[in-house]
Amino acid sequence: MKKPRILIVDDNKVNIELLRAQLKPYDYTIETALDGEEALSKILKDPPDMVLLDLMMPKISGYEVCRSIKQNKNTQFVPVIVITALQELDDKLKAIELGADDFLVKPFNKLELITRIKSLLRMKELHDDLDTSESILFSLAEALEAKDIYTRGHSERVAKYSLEIAKALVLPSHELEVIRKGGLLHDIGKIGVREDILLKPGRLTDEEMVHVRSHPTRGFDICSPLKSLEEALTCIRSHHERYDGTGYPDGLKGEDIPICGQILAVADTFDAMTTDRPYRKALPVATAIKIMEDENESGQWNPNIVKIFLDIIKNNKIELFNSKP
Repeated sequence: MKKPRILIVDDNKVNIELLRAQLKPYDYTIETALDGEEALSKILKDPPDMVLLDLMMPKISGYEVCRSIKQNKNTQFVPVIVITALQELDDKLKAIELGADDFLVKPFNKLELITRIKSLLRMKELHDDLDTSESILFSLAEALEAKDIYTRGHSERVAKYSLEIAKALVLPSHELEVIRKGGLLHDIGKIGVREDILLKPGRLTDEEMVHVRSHPTRGFDICSPLKSLEEALTCIRSHHERYDGTGYPDGLKGEDIPICGQILAVADTFDAMTTDRPYRKALPVATAIKIMEDENESGQWNPNIVKIFLDIIKNNKIELFNSKP
């Protein structure tokens, strides 16, 4: 197992060596930086598993280092323990507000330091395991599409279109991430659908259609074990529901359909229209727009979401993939 890497950041070499000596009995790889600038350079190049950070340093303060770590999506989950001589409550509150995971005032108890390090490293390990599990699912979904020239890149496009709709609806940033994950994984249930059915150029039989229509619930079941995907499960399950209640798998109607499912349904339909499929060639974008405008009151979609999406396309606010003009 790889040793956890801990970066000690302090402009005082004596303090660095004291910390190094305290951590020596433990199975950690220790790295050091003498100022904030050097620290950020090392962190961005190769993120450590933890940062022990002094606040008062030349060039870039510990506050700014902490802010930069927590605002960068590649390092935001790296635990930061602030270790400082500053004892004012305001200093502690400022560090915590900037994302510091813990705060120790010098002189501190060695046992307290080690206990906090072990606790935060364990939390990071759990997060990394979760991140790996999600990555495996995303790779699985991508591999599924790669086998089929007709749907290659489909989920990525659906996720992109859905995000633009969600932004236009001014949904909270947290929901944007849920919709992105839902878009990338919405068809993962097709792993359980036979390839000859997915690639069939002609009309599907009733039995084959039942098989295809099982993919939202299969996808739901595949992703259910991952707690981090809990909110995205509704997107995966509901992306084939219809606004008039005649969709599947649950026959939800109107606003009973989760908003992410309503959004994905529109994005999914548009991408299906404007890309080649086994049973027909891609439609020009203008034709797809006309069809969706004409059928916007048919009951398939939320009319407001369709209007928003078509306005985005007409105003060139989104790059369209693999589609004819």
